[in-house]
Amino acid sequence: MSSTLPTEAIYHVDAYQREFEAAVVAADAAGIVLDRTAFFPGGGGQPADRGTFVWDGAEHPIEGVLKRGDQVLHRIAARDLPAIGARVQGRLDWEHRHALMRTHTALHILCGVIWRDFGSQVTGSNMKPLSARMDFELEGMPADLARTIEERVAAEIAADREIRVSFLPREEALAIPDLVRTKVNLIPATIPVIRIVDIVGLDCQADGGTHVARTSEVGRMRVVKHESKGRINKRLTIAIEAAE
Repeated sequence: MSSTLPTEAIYHVDAYQREFEAAVVAADAAGIVLDRTAFFPGGGGQPADRGTFVWDGAEHPIEGVLKRGDQVLHRIAARDLPAIGARVQGRLDWEHRHALMRTHTALHILCGVIWRDFGSQVTGSNMKPLSARMDFELEGMPADLARTIEERVAAEIAADREIRVSFLPREEALAIPDLVRTKVNLIPATIPVIRIVDIVGLDCQADGGTHVARTSEVGRMRVVKHESKGRINKRLTIAIEAAE
């Protein structure tokens, strides 16, 4: 890869953009780098997007998307790569992306409820489309805890809260109380501007993933499993379903 031009991250400002056009700035056996992309490269527990590129009238499946410094690398199997400067069209697998948006937002609602009502920090999380798990610090686990949390999350989803994305200078962002809800601060010291995802009235966190615009779009969240992973570490496994 010869170009060092940063990739414009469309996914950071418009999670609903399903198709886009971009120029190739680098292309070799490792993959393709564009001047802009709507494909999320994965991170923070959220998997990378799926989709295809179209150039010269042919469709090429994307085999992987990953972040390389300030660039996003798209891996493809095509032997005949587009020329530097060529225009390509990207098409997201929208069903996969939207499922992840709903799931990621559900985790933020869950985190917001657990922090607000129990004062517990998150110690880990991971997600797949429409399923996820979250670990958090809590001594003891009442038998009705999972049902209580599920009901409170349902209330926040039904409240149809707006979800806003903003970008703040590092010093200003870190002045927000409880911005980092994880046990370990995962924000690299080298990042000068921090992306904020705010579920208005419930949860405000530093986050780089994709989300729906309102909590009602999540659908229904069910706690399908709850277990103790140590004296003060608890795990909730959730599933996301269509609203009834």
